[in-house]
Amino acid sequence: MEKSDAVLLVKIEEMIKTHISQIEDLRVEATKHRDMLDDIFINNETYQEHDKVAKETARIKSNTKKEILKRPNVADLSCKLKSLKSQQKELKEGLSDYLREYQRLSGSNEIEGEDGETREIVFVAKLVKRFSKFK
Repeated sequence: MEKSDAVLLVKIEEMIKTHISQIEDLRVEATKHRDMLDDIFINNETYQEHDKVAKETARIKSNTKKEILKRPNVADLSCKLKSLKSQQKELKEGLSDYLREYQRLSGSNEIEGEDGETREIVFVAKLVKRFSKFK
């Protein structure tokens, strides 16, 4: 690794750490504000009455939906939809793997689809906490 690459790496690492810290600070502040807002709603009598009515209506709606889903034709349709969504998810995961390999081998961030439209290959990175057994 060249010296300039090492310096760049250190700077990027510092920016990552700064962003993580800022994100955490904003999360804490947002939680505090959400709690304050929740308290306002909890202490408002009109809101509480409307909330109770809305929950009862939602319960009735949910029960009606469950009853409709028990019909054989509706249950079949629901199962088919779940299957289609599952297949779509699997295909998207496979496509992601293929695109990563295509980009690595070709060096290109674009690919032309069967429809003639050029699409850009975009990768999304995110950071997740690692949990260890011993803390």
